[in-house]
Amino acid sequence: MIAVILCGGQGTRIRDVSESLPKPMVPIGGKPILWHIMKTYSHYDVKEFILCLGYNGWKIKEYFLNYRTINNDFTVSVGEHGSVEFHDGVDEAEWKVTLTDTGDEAMTGARLWKVRRYLEGEDNFCLTYGDGVADIDIGKLIESHKAQGKVGTITAVRPSGRFGEMILDGSMVTRFNEKPQSEEGWINGGFMVFDNKRVWDYFWPSDELILEREPLPSMVKDKELAVFQHRGFWTGMDTPREYHILNQMWKEGKAPWKIWG
Repeated sequence: MIAVILCGGQGTRIRDVSESLPKPMVPIGGKPILWHIMKTYSHYDVKEFILCLGYNGWKIKEYFLNYRTINNDFTVSVGEHGSVEFHDGVDEAEWKVTLTDTGDEAMTGARLWKVRRYLEGEDNFCLTYGDGVADIDIGKLIESHKAQGKVGTITAVRPSGRFGEMILDGSMVTRFNEKPQSEEGWINGGFMVFDNKRVWDYFWPSDELILEREPLPSMVKDKELAVFQHRGFWTGMDTPREYHILNQMWKEGKAPWKIWG
């Protein structure tokens, strides 16, 4: 299974934390929030990733190109053409990461459309945003998607009411509201799974294509969007306040999303 992560956002509301970092690179406990998300997937043996890059995407490329040196002790033999000896391995050695530029201005649906060629041969794939962490059971999410047999499955969570929300009827989504007018308190928490053979019927080539405004509501209309209700921990990192809360939780050893060993 491949996990696609949307990493193109500028994070304008969190600029007080960093002026130049792409939002997925904003750190929690010294590691990018993107790393935390990938560790969650990896815990459930999803170790292949496609990162949809946008604003300052080169910084994400740089991070993964230098991953081993950033996360390891090493010795450089200056007189041997700069040969490097690494003293330890990395826990993420099995990760396979495809980094693809999807444009500074492309919307969420457009970014996903642009990476579809890297998903060839997959029956299903995961998709999430590069700014939200959760103690979600990815294995159960995938099982739920396969059991429902719908085009898509989206994770519903219950945080504060400032996000767009979803209206649910049992195991199905019945309406998708982008405006934060709370009716039931369930919102789109990311962590989605899609049928790779059928999902592209809801997409088309346009940088203006917004996943949450066009493809997802169309799936709802066709009764093809199932829901996985996550009642555990979830939060996005959208503001400096959330940044400080998440970092404090990590510092105190009370990070609920740290489900890996």
